[in-house]
Amino acid sequence: MAAAFQQQIFALDARFNAYRAPGNPNFKTLYIRRRSQLLRENAKFKDIETIKKYINIRSQLLQRRYGVQDNISISSASSRARSSSKASLAVEDIPNRTFKKKDDLSISENYAFSGVHHIFDQHTEEVSVVKFANNDRSKLCCASSDGTVSICDVTASPPKVSFILEGHTKAVTGVDWSASNEQLVTCGADAALCVWELARRRRLREARDQLAAPLLCCAFLPANNNMVIVGNARGMVAVLNVSTGIYPRGGSSILGGKVLSIACESSGRMFWAANDKGVIVSYRMSGAGALSKLRRCCVGGAVTSLSWSPWLARHPALLVSATDNSLYLFRITDREGSLSLKKRFETAHSRYSVKSTFCPIMSFRRGVCVVSGGEDACVYFLDIEGHADQPVVNKLQGHASAVLGVSFSYDESLLASSDVSGLVIIWRRS
Repeated sequence: MAAAFQQQIFALDARFNAYRAPGNPNFKTLYIRRRSQLLRENAKFKDIETIKKYINIRSQLLQRRYGVQDNISISSASSRARSSSKASLAVEDIPNRTFKKKDDLSISENYAFSGVHHIFDQHTEEVSVVKFANNDRSKLCCASSDGTVSICDVTASPPKVSFILEGHTKAVTGVDWSASNEQLVTCGADAALCVWELARRRRLREARDQLAAPLLCCAFLPANNNMVIVGNARGMVAVLNVSTGIYPRGGSSILGGKVLSIACESSGRMFWAANDKGVIVSYRMSGAGALSKLRRCCVGGAVTSLSWSPWLARHPALLVSATDNSLYLFRITDREGSLSLKKRFETAHSRYSVKSTFCPIMSFRRGVCVVSGGEDACVYFLDIEGHADQPVVNKLQGHASAVLGVSFSYDESLLASSDVSGLVIIWRRS
C-alpha cells in the first residue's frame, strides 16, 4: 500500500476514534493500535484505484455510523475543504491547485495539521514527555512511566524506533537534549539522573538526588551543557555538573512542594522553576553554578509545564500550564524574571501532567500560536494574540485518552503528541 494512502486511512480512523466507544478509552486505544498494525501488514498493496475507493467508502460509512462529518473532527473551519478532499484524492490529482504565500495565509491555515504521519506504540505505560531534537526533525525522544526512553527516527521510511534506553527502575519524568543532540539527560522517580551518549547508546553518568527524593524535571543549561538543572519531589532545585558528577556549592535552593517544571532562557543565566503549589520562582545562576532567587509569582494550580519564548510583541514570555484548568501567558518584564499576566485560557487540565509549548516559528506569521495537550484527549492550537473569546484555531482529535506531551519539530512541519495510554502520534502539516 502506498505510504501516503496508508497515512490517509489511518488519519481517517484516528479522527473518528474520538467518537468510538466513548465510555471505554481502553477499547479505543486497542482499536487504533490494531488498525496501525493491520495497515503495516498490508503496506505492500499497490492498487491505488482500489485504495481510493476504499477510503471514500470507509469515510462515508464512518460518517453515517457516528452521525458526524469527516471534515469537522480534526481541522479548523478554514482548512476543512482541504482535509476532506485528502480522504479521496492524491495531491497529484489536483494539477490546478493554487498555493498562497505564507504571508497571505490565515493563522488557522498556517496551523492546519490535518494528517497523521505515524503512530508509535512501543511504550506500555503513559508517555509524559516527547521532545524533538534541536534543529533536527528526524529525531524524537519519548519518556515513559514504564522506565524507558525511546529514540525514534520520524523521517525514515517507514518511521521507526531507533533504540530504547533502559536504566531507570521507575517512571522517567523528565528529558532534555544537549545543544548538539549528542547527549540526552533523563531523570526519574527512582531519584536517578542519567546522561546518555546517543551515538554509542550508553549511559555516560548516573547521579543520585541529594535528598534521595524522586526527580520530577530536568534541563540542560543552554549555554553550558556541562550543567544540568533538576527539581525533586521534596521541593529542591539543584544544579549538577555532569562532567564531575558533583553538585556545586551554593547550587541548591528550596522552592517547596514538588518541583514539577523548569524553563531556561537562551543564555542560561536565568531560569524559572515551578511546583505543585502553583508557585513560580525565577533564579539567576553564576558561572560556578551558585543559585540566587529573584522573583516569585503564584497561579491557581500545580504548574506541570513551563515554556520560555524570546519573541512576543518584542517581549520575552513564559507559557504556564496549571491544573486549575488554565493556560497562562506571562510577559517577562525585567532582568529579574518578573512575570506580568497577559492572558489566561481555559483548558481541560485538572489532574495529569499536561504540557504546552510555543510554536517555534512566529516572525512571519499572522498571530502567535501555542499548543497544549488536554485531558479531553485533544490537542489544541491557541492564538494568543487573537480574540480572547475564540482563541482555538485548530483542534486535533486522534488520541483515546488524556494528551500529556506536545512537541514541534524546529521547522513546524511535524508535531508530536503523547497520551496516558502510551501512544505517540506524529501529525504532519497540511
